[in-house]
Amino acid sequence: NPATGEIIASVYQCSADDYETVVADSFAASKEWRKVPAPERGQLVRKMGDALRDNKDALGSLVSLEMGKIKQEGDGEVQEMVDIADFAVGQSRMLYGNTMHSERVEHRMYEQWHPLGIVGVISAFNFPVAVWSWNAFIAAICGNTTIWKPSSTAPLCAIAVQNICNEVLSQVNAPNIFSTIIGKGSTIGETLINDQRIPLVSFTGSTKMGRHVSKTVAKRFGKTILELGGNNCIIVDETADMDMVIPAVVFGAVGTAGQRCTSTRRVIVHESLYDDFKHRL
Repeated sequence: NPATGEIIASVYQCSADDYETVVADSFAASKEWRKVPAPERGQLVRKMGDALRDNKDALGSLVSLEMGKIKQEGDGEVQEMVDIADFAVGQSRMLYGNTMHSERVEHRMYEQWHPLGIVGVISAFNFPVAVWSWNAFIAAICGNTTIWKPSSTAPLCAIAVQNICNEVLSQVNAPNIFSTIIGKGSTIGETLINDQRIPLVSFTGSTKMGRHVSKTVAKRFGKTILELGGNNCIIVDETADMDMVIPAVVFGAVGTAGQRCTSTRRVIVHESLYDDFKHRL
């Protein structure tokens, strides 16, 4: 518990053998999942969104407990998962491709997107569940499976989400399209980004680690999606509405317990408003 320092759980870490088992199972599941029609894949994601909605209060409380953000933000993060599930359902019927004229008589050409296979997701502690859903639900409707390596400082949230999704999968006898591996980035994370069986890795974290992930995956001609650190300021000019500025600055600085890539680092204030701004802040 980051608020008190109290130990709330101990979690088993994934071994090298565990990792190989997970990847083999995920690869096998991808072969079956890619055969499922995209709209049907979307319906399964819809069921997962409904299950997350049903568990919103409990899961939001767990996010708050384990990560340290306030309960309202924990609930909001779970709602993001529900919203992206709804979005993915619509996208499952919009996987379009182009048709093109051919130089050959009575011949046509068309474009069709195929699943990649396994998508690796490495998420950060400050948004322990939402970031996974942004990647996993879209990957799922596209016919891919996902292996998730959550932050080693927020594993309970990942385990809870995995269990919720597992229950939905078992109800409809679907392949195990989602898997979770718990461990340190320096060990199991390195194994994942070097694994040629994982053609796409989505990483959320620091800019320094993002460079490392990008170079490592690129060396094996893999693809990456990177959401990295920011360096943000607020500019307050002479026309600013101070009743809007003050709440925005405060939340920008301390929201998510200050642990956010878009957290406000500094404020640039017009000199005519500086004294009033400082007093209100």
